[in-house]
Amino acid sequence: MANPVLGILALVRAAYVLAREGVVSSLPSDGLTAGPLLAYRLAGLMARKSADEAERSIKLSRALNRLGPSYVKLGQFLATRPDIVGLKIAGELASLQDSVPPFPKAEAIAEIEVSLGRRIDDLYLEFGEVVGAASIAQVHRARVRDREGRERDVAVKVIRPGVRLRFLRELEAFAFIARFLERFVKSSRRLRPIAVVETLAQSTRIEMDLRLEAAASSEMAENVADDPYFRVPTIDWERTGRDVLTMEWIDGIKMNDVAAVTAAGHDLPALGVNVVQSFLRHSMRDGFFHADMHPGNLFVAPDGTIVAVDLGIVGRLSADSRRFLAEILYGFIRRDYKRVAEVHFEAGYVPRNQDVLSFAQALRAIGEPIHGQPAETISMGHLLTLLFEVTELFEMRTRPELILLQKTMVVVEGVARSFDPKFNMWVAAEPVVSEYILSELGPAAKLRDARDGLEALMRIAKRLPQFADGIEILAHQMPELIENGLRINDDTLVELAQDTRLGIISGHIAQWVTALALVGIAVGLLT
Repeated sequence: MANPVLGILALVRAAYVLAREGVVSSLPSDGLTAGPLLAYRLAGLMARKSADEAERSIKLSRALNRLGPSYVKLGQFLATRPDIVGLKIAGELASLQDSVPPFPKAEAIAEIEVSLGRRIDDLYLEFGEVVGAASIAQVHRARVRDREGRERDVAVKVIRPGVRLRFLRELEAFAFIARFLERFVKSSRRLRPIAVVETLAQSTRIEMDLRLEAAASSEMAENVADDPYFRVPTIDWERTGRDVLTMEWIDGIKMNDVAAVTAAGHDLPALGVNVVQSFLRHSMRDGFFHADMHPGNLFVAPDGTIVAVDLGIVGRLSADSRRFLAEILYGFIRRDYKRVAEVHFEAGYVPRNQDVLSFAQALRAIGEPIHGQPAETISMGHLLTLLFEVTELFEMRTRPELILLQKTMVVVEGVARSFDPKFNMWVAAEPVVSEYILSELGPAAKLRDARDGLEALMRIAKRLPQFADGIEILAHQMPELIENGLRINDDTLVELAQDTRLGIISGHIAQWVTALALVGIAVGLLT
């Protein structure tokens, strides 16, 4: 439980800094009652003069950096949740960057030695200075000798000393502020501040365990092993623990340095296509994607391969969500709005009490104006934004995994357009979407579903002798059950413990019926 005094002080400090930097006065005042309107006007009087001319995104950045790293992390987290703060504010928060000084090299070495239980000289041939620092961790360049005796450079990410305790205290203050807002500021309740803080706390706990980031990178490396011109760094598990992550050093150019990428002679339009197709491929084929693909986390290797780092935030999509995404995109490409509407209903995203044709009409209102534009101006991220706005009218519940997908798609589309202003999103997406549709919904998929149904049937058939024994037991005991009812005594419990076949009869019968249904569906698909 957070200390109320500390919570109140944190609330007052946050309100003062936000007012002083002009953030409060830059928000709309429509609909405010007398009390909040007075506070709004006072905040405007408190704002520094230099804040008047700045954009709201700059004001936000200044205020959160002034409040501290935990507030910057909160802002970065909210940038991934436009469903909570709105698309405009989420876009403004997306540019937030940690601005913190590095901690001493000696402290980094101490953290490594404690985490891995070995001396630094036994782990690394050389351990260099800081090459990048953020609120949670910083990165050093180092050199190691692998098990084959070869020397190579590595990047070593080290958790900032004391960061867990500091974030814990500040998250407690956030929790107090959230409870205060939900109780006393009715207009804030739609933003669900308590749920936001709880989700942030969980996200931060995951991000502060570097073993989980290493596991995500390792999983993606397996998924993209055969992908053209995209990969992630190799993890050095021997030198990785909760507080330290050692990975392959990447010799490349960050994709936020377009001038340097251009000077190196890379094919800029091809890079734009590659980053978008890679993201779509990971999302639809694997159901596992890098959810923080801003250009600072993407490198261009000398051979033109895109290398993605910092997998602290990842997204996952279920099979239904992947199909949902693919059929939506494919339906809009073909202008088949009725099919797009049907997919929403089939997946259970839109309640059954809504009308499919009315929903299709709303989708047409989105798709037709987009198709009337030049191809290079069509934004898929904008399309999904409009789509989620329309689905709210039809009582579709917010799905966090789709919101995270939308946010990442907007980011990678922006990366592509920074390399090619005439980037055609539809041309880039069509091969990946078509490949997924063919593999998951085409003839091969129908045959695969039929095979799975037959395999299920064979597994059930092998257990037919057990079915027969169970039915025989049931037939023998049924007259007594009908006459005397069900009675359980100690002897009965012992008997049930010794022979569980009767208890699983209904489950077997259900499996049998399900298998037959699957076979029927498979046959229907093939005909």
